[in-house]
Amino acid sequence: MKIVFAGTPEFAAPTLEMLLGGAHEVCAVYTQPDRPAGRGRKLTPSPVKLLAQSHGVPVFQPTSLKELVEQERLRSLEADLMIVVAYGLILPKFVLEIPRLGCVNVHASLLPRWRGAAPIQRAILAGDEVTGITIMTVEPRLDAGPMLHKKSCRIAPLETAGELHDRLARLGAEALSEVLPDIEAGLIRPEVQDESQATYAAKLEKHEARLDWSMSAIDLERRIRAFNPWPVAATLYRGEIMRIWLAQSLDESAGAEPGTILEREKTLDVATGSGVLRVIEVQLPGGRRMSAQAFLNAHPVKSERFG
Repeated sequence: MKIVFAGTPEFAAPTLEMLLGGAHEVCAVYTQPDRPAGRGRKLTPSPVKLLAQSHGVPVFQPTSLKELVEQERLRSLEADLMIVVAYGLILPKFVLEIPRLGCVNVHASLLPRWRGAAPIQRAILAGDEVTGITIMTVEPRLDAGPMLHKKSCRIAPLETAGELHDRLARLGAEALSEVLPDIEAGLIRPEVQDESQATYAAKLEKHEARLDWSMSAIDLERRIRAFNPWPVAATLYRGEIMRIWLAQSLDESAGAEPGTILEREKTLDVATGSGVLRVIEVQLPGGRRMSAQAFLNAHPVKSERFG
């Protein structure tokens, strides 16, 4: 098949790499325009663009696909199939109808659960034990198209959103490779999503990362895992913002007000609304990430509180 690939971030790169190494022809790649990044705000190409260029694949970066010129360019490619992975632009209905076999999407959840922008983080926040990849037909409604294939995986204890992101990126490539032959042969029987089971994975907001110590230890642990590596969970310590990168909930009674740092010799344990949270890795303003033990060695915390 002749395939057009549309994707932008790191999550999309393993799927594009799989396609580039396979039997099908990637005739073009669509990705978002270069964005300012880093301290110098230098225009930086997306991971998908860099990968496509390294394989000599034509790259297009329109700000919208609604213009007639963009429709005609896509039509001129005469693609059999369009594959979308975290592209970041809305695909109008007429664009979806251009490829001969339509357009399919690689989504990081077991639909209809967690439609939307942040399925990985929302799954961790909700305490889901299982997640996975859904290959679906793209429709104008958000992540609501018929499902073509699913591949599940368990969420490991203490797994962060960053770690799960990387696993699902690889799983997405595997899932698509499994279903491509059936798509090409017309053997797919799409499964309509059960709307009554749909949940929405809203985009992450920075304010969500501020920790509320009246919450339970397990909820705080999930929040810290879900917001690693962005926007990173944070609390106040001596009037400054401390970032907390890793923590583990303990099912034991604290006997102290939420946020109180418990007097323990070798561990940074904090009282919560229910249970104890053992902080494992922290970062002070202007400093590097450090272990809780290193923090305790440099900061006497007797009678201190977070928040």
